[in-house]
Amino acid sequence: MRKIAYLSTLLLAASMTAIAAGPATIEVEHPWARESPPSVPNGAAYMTLVNQGRQPDQLLGVTGDVADKIELHAHLEEGGMMKMRQVDKIEVNPGEPTVLQPGGLHLMLIGLKKPLVAGQKFTLQLNFANAGKVPTEVAVSHSAPEHHH
Repeated sequence: MRKIAYLSTLLLAASMTAIAAGPATIEVEHPWARESPPSVPNGAAYMTLVNQGRQPDQLLGVTGDVADKIELHAHLEEGGMMKMRQVDKIEVNPGEPTVLQPGGLHLMLIGLKKPLVAGQKFTLQLNFANAGKVPTEVAVSHSAPEHHH
């Protein structure tokens, strides 16, 4: 009987810990995209992802009406040259902001439906493994915002 009481106490403590950890939450800081010339078919979006939860999370995909397709991309070194490549996911760990920036991780906007114009905004839906869907409003500017990393 003591074993059952002990195991019940352990299970209760474990479930309370899971509840205390709460759902994963991702904050999106300084989302922006650079203005695009009218003849350029693609663009990119940048931001900083901050995991406020206790468990690692992953950005698995992005949707939005701004482009035909939105892909997760990284710049990787191959044979001494930097090349842009699509990646399956972007890790977002607690206590380590994940910076999407020119020359690094970013969201590739393929087949823009119209040029990105400074001063305008568009909405993206970020899809995370744990945090779920996070709607994000992206501001279009001439260059990176000053408060961006």
